[in-house]
Amino acid sequence: MGLATPHLAGAQEATWPDRPLRLIVPWPPGGSTDIIARAFQPQLQAVLERPVVVENHPGAAGATGAQAAARAAPDGSTWLLAFDTEATNQTSMRLPYRTLEAFAPVTLVATGPLALVAHQFAPYTTYAEVVRAARRDPGALRYATSGTGGLAHVAATLLQQAGGYRMTHVPYPGGGPAAQDAVAGRVPLLMSNVVAVREHIRSGALRPLGVSTREETRHLPGVRSFAQQGAGGFEALTWWALLGVSGTPEPLLRRMGEAMARVLGEPGVKDRIEERGADVVASSAEECAAFLESEITRWGRVIRDNHIRAES
Repeated sequence: MGLATPHLAGAQEATWPDRPLRLIVPWPPGGSTDIIARAFQPQLQAVLERPVVVENHPGAAGATGAQAAARAAPDGSTWLLAFDTEATNQTSMRLPYRTLEAFAPVTLVATGPLALVAHQFAPYTTYAEVVRAARRDPGALRYATSGTGGLAHVAATLLQQAGGYRMTHVPYPGGGPAAQDAVAGRVPLLMSNVVAVREHIRSGALRPLGVSTREETRHLPGVRSFAQQGAGGFEALTWWALLGVSGTPEPLLRRMGEAMARVLGEPGVKDRIEERGADVVASSAEECAAFLESEITRWGRVIRDNHIRAES
């Protein structure tokens, strides 16, 4: 139930709920969002001096967990670690909420490159070889992503348009399961953010063929960008953002933003995230809101132009 009177609302708006805070991760364990959340969660609860519990709510390309967060009471007890699909889902799905109305942006936690990777025994050692194979036999070559309508899928669609080739998309219910099948050789190619596949690249199980930054990235030294390999000015950054429930008292949103800035600025946390293949941003709430709006607009246009639909 809501607060009974305006007087009580004023008295309680700056008080944390008397229970653990929920950090909803709308993806399965083992994926990039789960990895990022668990990289900062211990320090966040230390700074806030209260328990912060990571709750995995996978399903519908992140929409299941986001809807659970959107329905939560705006009392500061529930927070969402949104992934890039939070922007693409706004166009590719029919959802009962709008991101910029249902949530209050707190901070853009991190951004990072996408990478196209091949199984170590797949017959592709370069991106050019993938393009040639796909042009030779359109649709025969399969590639996996963390789900239909997600940024990896939309970015791969743009790459195919730029390169004049066509592959068959194999969607998975998250980056973790997709990476597992790529490592097992059940699918020859995977488009994924680097965080989800960095350890598999280091082990040699997966071979990187290109990255989605404009130039080479420090996270995969020596791997050329798609733009450098003939895809014009192509760029697509994956991202993670912390969002509060719309209506959460402003003092609590501000305190969470201050806590996250402190946590993400600590070398131990920053190093943990960046060594997995992302760049810590720790933006202001205003910068986060502007970034979300621009991503929804940019990728919404691509999704509409290519008639991409995902199940909500």
